[in-house]
Amino acid sequence: MLRKKVIGLLAGATLAAVSVAPAGAETLAGALVGAYRTSGLLDQNRAVLRAADEDLAQAVAALRPVFSWSGDVTRNFGEARNPVTSDWSGEASNSATIGILGQMDLYTGGSRLLKLDAARESILAARFELISVEQEVLLRGVEAFMEVRRATETVALRRNNVRVIGEELRAARDRFEVGEVTRTDVAAAEARLAASRSALAAAEGQLAINREEYKAAIGAYPGALTNPSGLPRLPASVEAAKAQAVRQHPDILRVQHLVAALELAIKITEATMKPTVSLRSTYGVTENFGSRAGSRGGTISIEAGGPIYRGGELSSLVRQAMANRDEGRAQLHELVRAVEQGVASSFAQLRVFQASRDASGQQVRAARVAFNGIREEATLGARTTLDVLDAEQELLDAQAALISAEVDEMIAAYGVLSSVGQLTADALALNVPRYDPEEYYNLVKSAPTLSKQGEDLDRVLRALGKK
Repeated sequence: MLRKKVIGLLAGATLAAVSVAPAGAETLAGALVGAYRTSGLLDQNRAVLRAADEDLAQAVAALRPVFSWSGDVTRNFGEARNPVTSDWSGEASNSATIGILGQMDLYTGGSRLLKLDAARESILAARFELISVEQEVLLRGVEAFMEVRRATETVALRRNNVRVIGEELRAARDRFEVGEVTRTDVAAAEARLAASRSALAAAEGQLAINREEYKAAIGAYPGALTNPSGLPRLPASVEAAKAQAVRQHPDILRVQHLVAALELAIKITEATMKPTVSLRSTYGVTENFGSRAGSRGGTISIEAGGPIYRGGELSSLVRQAMANRDEGRAQLHELVRAVEQGVASSFAQLRVFQASRDASGQQVRAARVAFNGIREEATLGARTTLDVLDAEQELLDAQAALISAEVDEMIAAYGVLSSVGQLTADALALNVPRYDPEEYYNLVKSAPTLSKQGEDLDRVLRALGKK
C-alpha cells in the first residue's frame, strides 16, 4: 500500500511538469517591439545618421557665397617737428569704419560637387549602419526572450525534481521504520535531495540573470512568456541565402558606399592640384569724429591662383587616397566572404539544433514509455521505488534537453535571418513606428538657415531632445 501511494505521488509530479501558457502571456513579437522602441543603441545611431546628413548641408553651403562683416574704432595721434623752427606740433583724430566682405568660389577644380557626392555616399553608408544596429538589437531581443523561457522551464523542472526526491526520501524513511530498507537507502535519498536543491538554486540564479538581460534588451522585466508557434520564414537553401545576403546585407551595402566615397576622395584630392577662381567684393564706410571728413567705397575683384610647388605633398595625398581606396576594396572583398561564411555557419548550426530537437523528442517519448512501464512494474513489486524515481529523473532530463534544443533552434533560426540581412522591423512586420531617414535628410539637404524649412528643422530637433 505504501508503494502504491508513492507511485501515485510521482505520477502526479511528472504531469505537473507540463506547463500551459496563461492567457495574455507575452509573445516574441511583443518582446521585439519593446526592444525596438526602447533601444538606446538605435537612438544613438540615428543621431549619428543625422550628423552625417549635416555633412551634405555643409557641402551645399560651400557652393554659396559667403558674406561677413567687420568694424573698428581707431584713434590716430602723433607729432611732427618743423625743420625750420624745430618746434613740435601734432594732432589726433578718431574714426570708425565698418565694412562688408562677400566672397564666392567660381571654380575649384570640381571639388565642391565631388564633395556633395561623397557626402551622399557617406549618408547612405550611415543608413545601412543603422540597419545593421537594428539587426543586433532585435537578435539580442530574441536571445533574451528565449533564454528566459529556457531558464523558466528549467526552474520548473528542477522544482519538480526536488519535490519528487522529497517524496522518495519520505518513502525511504517510512520503509526504514518498518524494516524494508536500510539506513544506506535513506542516506542515498538525502544525498540526492541535497544535490537536487543545489541544482534548483543554480537554475533560479540563472533565471534571475536572464531576467536582468531581458530587461536590458526589451525594456521591462518578463511576465509569462508564450512559446513561439513556429520558426520564421527562411531562405530555401544555403546557396539562395548566400546570394540574398550578398545583395542586401547591410554591412556589405555600407562598405560599398564607403568605397564609393573613397573613390571620390581621390578625385577631390586631385582637384587640389588645379587652379581656383573666386569672386571677391568689399564695401566699407569710414567716419571721422570731430570733423566732416569721411569716405566710403568698395572693390570688386576676380582672383585666381593655384599651387606651383609644395614639396610633393599633393602627389603624396593622391597616392594616400588611392591606398585608402584599395584598402576599402579589400575590406569589401573580405566582408563578402565573411558574410557568406556566416550564412553557411548559421544554416549548419540551425540543422544541428533541429537534429538535436528531433533526437530529444524521441528521447522524451521513449523515457515516458519507460517511466510508465517501470511504474506499473513497481505496483506489482517487480521494481523498487528507486527504480521508478530513476526513470522519472531520466524523463525530466530528456524534457530539459528538449526545451534547450527548441530554444537553441529558435535562436539559430533568427541568427540565419540576421546573417542574410532580414532581421529588421520591416522584414518581421513588427508593429512599431518606422524611423524614416529621409525626413531629416530632406530638411537639411538644402542647408536651410532663416526660413520656414529652418523653423521646421528646429521643431524636429526640439522634439528629439525631449525623448
